[in-house]
Formats: sequence, structure tokens, C-alpha cells
Amino acid sequence: MKKLKSIRLRHNKNTAHCATVDFPVPDEVIIPMSQSMGASCDCLVKKGDIVLKGQKIGDSNAFMSVPVHSPVSGTVRIITDYLLPDGKKCKAAIIDSDGEQTLSPELKPPVITDRTSFIAAVRESGLVGLGGAGFPTHVKLNYDAVKTPINMLIINGAECEPYITSDFREFMEEPADITEGILNVQKYLGIPNCKICIEENKPEAIKLMKSKTEFINSVEVVTLPSRYPQGAEKMIIYSASGRIVKEGELPSHQGVMVLNVSTVGFINRYLRTGVPLISRRVTLDGPAVTQNAGNYNVPVGTRIEKLIEYGGAGEIKKILYGGPMMGLCLYDPGQPVIKTTNAVIACKKAVMPKTTPCIRCGLCVKRCPMNLMPVSIQKAYEARDAKALDELKVLLCINCGCCTYICPAHRRLAENTQLAKALVPRK
Repeated sequence: MKKLKSIRLRHNKNTAHCATVDFPVPDEVIIPMSQSMGASCDCLVKKGDIVLKGQKIGDSNAFMSVPVHSPVSGTVRIITDYLLPDGKKCKAAIIDSDGEQTLSPELKPPVITDRTSFIAAVRESGLVGLGGAGFPTHVKLNYDAVKTPINMLIINGAECEPYITSDFREFMEEPADITEGILNVQKYLGIPNCKICIEENKPEAIKLMKSKTEFINSVEVVTLPSRYPQGAEKMIIYSASGRIVKEGELPSHQGVMVLNVSTVGFINRYLRTGVPLISRRVTLDGPAVTQNAGNYNVPVGTRIEKLIEYGGAGEIKKILYGGPMMGLCLYDPGQPVIKTTNAVIACKKAVMPKTTPCIRCGLCVKRCPMNLMPVSIQKAYEARDAKALDELKVLLCINCGCCTYICPAHRRLAENTQLAKALVPRK
């Protein structure tokens, strides 16, 4: 098996041993009706409605969608327009908390009898991939078992981005839920084998999960090298199984399903309690966080500025949703924590080094895990040459940022590659 093209990063896992703490319930929450890939939900509540914790407040008939729920009990103050990070808009409910956190009486563990009821329960939970991408989990589970039978479940616990430790804390704090969640997925989907993949810089998690799965023949713990972007879906599939997901294919075409470790842990908690996805474990860290860096169980809808204030941050120049390699820069600290928020990173400075002409060193090509040619892609993008971009396989880019990171001329290769994708028609 060929060695994975990758780069080494400083891990900066400063909060790895910070146990998860419940974040204070905010006075208000902002709940966007779109928190995943796919269709936005229709708002099921209106101004003045009384809502309960866990109550469904948004849903859609679209297959590629998941419902949203209220993380607090209180009163709907207003339904307003919300600007998503990708520039699109959706509706959002702003709810004033009453401080009581009264659970909806409708919440109860789902009754699971077969594959269909299992997938339906996962959808009802509002679950999306908790690794950051936000793909609706029930859609991933609802594959065609005849056309694309799956024989391997891969649990992604790589967490290769600097600073983020929320998945590591899932391993250390919820190993029973992870194990039971895996067994439930295997049972109801008929997947015979599972590999739990963890990078070697997390020896405590590796040891713990090996002890928890020692007598489960269908589950294996795999130690991966600490290289970035080890946690990217295609990368971890290759590292764990040697299988290559080709252009235009899904992992299911190679008989593989990948679930994030926090995703599978949540599945089991929902089956036990019936409480939907209304909070997230979020790593709060970064050079500007001076007091309370750590891992927090944060109600979805909490404004990011509340976390920043709690962290005692001083002068801030940039705030990231997620890690420094693939995270999104916040344009407004008043934006809320959403289902896909696994980290908030606050930075003291955001000075972009001066960009200079390409020196033809070839490092971007050498380190690209998808074997692309970022410099050529940038030239084709600047010329708006859609045909050349298609021939250069720009749509294979996984947005890992290795090219920009490694470039000694500080060229914005990753940024231009993402913009270039919009010029190529999807096949």
C-alpha cells in the first residue's frame, strides 16, 4: 500500500485532558433552520409560541434534510432571516430561555425493530455528521444494500486538525456509548466488520478502546500515523483498508461506511434517552483564549461571543468555526453554535504573509493527498478555463489546505481551488 501524501502539523492539543463541562444555558438561542447539507427546514413555530427543551421546531419533507429541535424551554421571540456561512439564507428562530429547561413530554427512547425503524430514529434525532461536514446521517445509513453492500464500518477518530480535542474527549468519557453505538449500527445495517481508527498521538484513547473491544471479534482498533489530513474520508478509508474511492464514487461503492466517533456515540445516547441533537461538545481554544480553554457541552444556538467571553479572550483578530486548516472564519461573533461546530478557535492576529510569485518548487504537488496540481489549477481558474479545470480534476479536491500551508510563496492555492470548483459542471 502506497504511503499517504500528507504534512506534519503542530498538534497543539492543549485541551486534551480537559474533561467536558456543561456550558451555562444562555438567555437566548438562535436556531437556524438549516444546519446540515441539503434542504432547509420549514419553521414549525411562530412568534410568541411556548416551546420545550427537545421539542421539534423545524422539519422538511425533503429526503436530504434533518429536523431541528429547541435546546431550551422558553418563548419564541421572533422568526427572522439568517445568513449561512456559505452566503445562503434560511429562516431562524430566536428563543428566549425561561431558565427552567423543561423537557418535552414527547421525548422517549425510540422503538427499534429493524433497519427501517433504526434509520427513521436516526433521522428523527436530528443527527448530522459530527466531524464537521454536516452530512445527514440517516442518508448515509440508507444505502442500497443490494447494489452497494457494505462490509466494513470505519469509525473516524483521527481528529488530525490542531487544537480540536472534542472527539478525543468522546473516547475518554463515553467509551460504552461508542461501543454500543457501533454494535447497533452493525446489527441493524448488517455490517460484519468495524475498524476504530485513532491517530498515534492519542495513546490513552487507543488503550481504552482496545480494552472495551477486546472480546468483540467484529471490532478492531487501528492505530494511524499522526499525519494531516488523516481524518479526511477518502484518506482514512485508504489508511484503514487500502481501498481507493475513485472519482465519482461514494465510499459505499468500495463497501465502506465512515462515521465520526462522536456521531456513533450520539446514536447510542439517543437510543437510550430519546433526547435529540440539541447540544454539542465544543473545544474552546486558541492563542487569544487566556483563561478557560477546554471542552464544553454547549446548547446549540448559543452565540459564539458567549464562549469567547467565558474564555477570557483578550484582543481577537480572527475567530474560527473548527480548526485552523479547514475551519470557517466567522464574520460575526454573534453567530450561533450549530450542530457541526466541534471547535471555536480564537486568534490574536490574522496577518496574511505577502504573496510572491511561484518559485516552481513543486511542494504543493508533492504534498497534495489527492495528487492534484494546485498551481495549474490556480492558473486555469484565473483564466476561467472550465475545460482545463475539469481535466485537472479540480472536483477531487478535499479542501484540506495542505497546498497553501506548504507553499513558501504564500499563494492562496486552496482558496482559489474552492472557487474554481464552481466553474466546473457537476457530472
